Amino acid sequence: MAKKLFIKVQDIEIGIKNIDNQDYICLTDIAKGQEGDDHIRNWMRNRNTLEYLGVWEGLHNPDFKGVEFDTFRKQSGLNSFNMTPKKWADSTDAIGIISTAGKYGGTYAHKDIAFNFAMWISPVFQLYIIKEYQRLKEIESNEHGLEWNVRRILTKANYTIHTDAVKNYIIPKTNFSKAKEWLLYAGEADLLNIALFGCTAKEWQEANPARALQGENIRDMASINELAILSTIESLNAALIKNGLDRKSRFQVLLETVKDQKATLDKIDVLKSIKKISETTFLDYKKNKNNNDEK
Repeated sequence: MAKKLFIKVQDIEIGIKNIDNQDYICLTDIAKGQEGDDHIRNWMRNRNTLEYLGVWEGLHNPDFKGVEFDTFRKQSGLNSFNMTPKKWADSTDAIGIISTAGKYGGTYAHKDIAFNFAMWISPVFQLYIIKEYQRLKEIESNEHGLEWNVRRILTKANYTIHTDAVKNYIIPKTNFSKAKEWLLYAGEADLLNIALFGCTAKEWQEANPARALQGENIRDMASINELAILSTIESLNAALIKNGLDRKSRFQVLLETVKDQKATLDKIDVLKSIKKISETTFLDYKKNKNNNDEK
């Protein structure tokens, strides 16, 4: 289910939905309070608008039907030409504008396109929308960044406990030279990776060469839930090593632990400790925050 947020611009509440990890802003809401009718339809029948939509789709949508687009472009400017979000999407397989029904229904457009529509309505109004949207994303970034960093730090701390267990209880029982001890550390790290992510660090790098070249690894890409579980199984594996369990037995315990914790954490809002914006407006959030700060 798409996450629904709001921003408030000049007393107009504007909805935002996250669809396929992209923000779509409600054009229906943007058009509220503006004089005249059919703003979205009038905007879409404009030749400059069609050119913009066509270029956007060409950059972001491999399934965009260019032939149908060319037909519309040639017809634009004629008094008889008419365009609606549904007609545009149905005819060209466009993804930038989406019409939805229901309680939070309306016409939504990718933020790039929504900003273009807002500019057509009013350049000043567009600037306010961009400003409030940027504020909203900054708040979201701070919330996720704080929680993610806390989990990442905790995971790194527990990783030290884990490596100490390898150093104190596994390495002394092997004949590995000092130069090859890293293989034992890597092997135990991958035991955790396989239990949690289903692959080794090397397998992840081979599947994500671009990210690997940027210095990222499998744990950098982990979700907050996964980092929470990783922190747990690092400590657990260290304890199992100290108790002398063999690698196969430890893996089974870790696998069951991951399964149980995923089932639990997937039902929980991982950011519940941090106030979020959801089904409310940015201004409501800011007002509540200021009130709490004053207490």
